[in-house]
Amino acid sequence: MKSAPRKLETLIERARQLSALRVAVVCAAQSVVLDTVREAQTLRLVTPTLIGAAKAIRETAAGTGLDVSALQIIDAKGDGGAAREAVRLVREGAVDVVMKGQIHTDTLMHALLDSEHGLRVPGQRVSHAFVCEVPAYARLLIVTDAAINIAPDLNAKAQILENAIGLSHLIGVERPRAAVLSAVETVNPAIPSTVDAACLAVMAQRGQITGAVVDGPLALDNAVSLRAAKEKSINSAVAGHCDILLVPDLVSGNILAKNLEYLAGAVAAGIVLGLSVPVVLSSRSDLEYARLAALALAVLTHAAAPKVSGAQQPSAEPRLECAPQSDAACCPLPG
Repeated sequence: MKSAPRKLETLIERARQLSALRVAVVCAAQSVVLDTVREAQTLRLVTPTLIGAAKAIRETAAGTGLDVSALQIIDAKGDGGAAREAVRLVREGAVDVVMKGQIHTDTLMHALLDSEHGLRVPGQRVSHAFVCEVPAYARLLIVTDAAINIAPDLNAKAQILENAIGLSHLIGVERPRAAVLSAVETVNPAIPSTVDAACLAVMAQRGQITGAVVDGPLALDNAVSLRAAKEKSINSAVAGHCDILLVPDLVSGNILAKNLEYLAGAVAAGIVLGLSVPVVLSSRSDLEYARLAALALAVLTHAAAPKVSGAQQPSAEPRLECAPQSDAACCPLPG
């Protein structure tokens, strides 16, 4: 805990005040995953169920000093089998959160997004968000979507943005400022992401997207640097103060997130939003603190989720119609 970034540590401390969650750890036979599980248990964040090759899990746990004698270990055949076991546990009400272990993202997401047996919620867009602690930036920064939606259209971007706004509220930002990124800060029909960005800004102004101040298109320098915005005479309530970076597509988002992590010293806690339970979707190379912070986000997300008894009544007129989300449109990464 001593090495954890201060802002992410604040989220961990908030999560510690809540009840421990039952978490299904998929393909748990990885040292850094079990180290995180041990620390999360110590902090009373989670009660884990370990899924995967049982023999390998026990051997890896012995090497990390984790006592698994009192834990449930579910032996599963192959990565796909482990992912399906996690889905089964969620659907049976046995766990509250799914955590990615040593498994490819596409394999896990294939099970989670299965149209018949997965964890999709009707009318909800599934998206991923990194909550980033960047040493050179004064606030936590949400980057979305860098892991699930490959090339979202305008409607999908609006839904991804709404998910990120909800997450921003959850971590304590009452009125987040969202920058819709492109390569330039002016609308250019030859660059479709600038047109989408301008549309999203107008949608926010007219109440189709609520809970945040939204501006775009903004290039990255203008979004995070007030000086850069002033040099370009950009008058924006978001420029230099943004809490959310909405990227044009998965490729640019993934490059940005990894750039922040590996070249700017950021810690990025990744979580999947829009499924029936939170999903901690860490990279297999992530450090323990990033995974621990992501578990804390899952605890906070679960606690804030509405508890609905019986059939949930839809609102009279949703602001956004959920765009189709086929398997081919998401989860391509083996990370």
